Amino acid sequence: MSKLSKAKDFKKSKSGTYLSMATTAFGAIGVTKQIKKARAEHDTLRLIDATVSAVAIVTGLAILYRELKRLGDDDVLLG
Repeated sequence: MSKLSKAKDFKKSKSGTYLSMATTAFGAIGVTKQIKKARAEHDTLRLIDATVSAVAIVTGLAILYRELKRLGDDDVLLG
């Protein structure tokens, strides 16, 4: 099995999905800072940009959550 195929398999695994969720959620920290800065500076365009980024993060997390459910994760927290 090549390294490339192992990497693709990891991305499709539960562990890989959890890692993707953590990475995506970590991006929310930067977006939160962007929103605070835009509000403080009354910069509507940056506020819109940060809001769109936040929506993208929420959508990404929802897709990853759906992938976890598809993988049949039996974690108590996921229901």
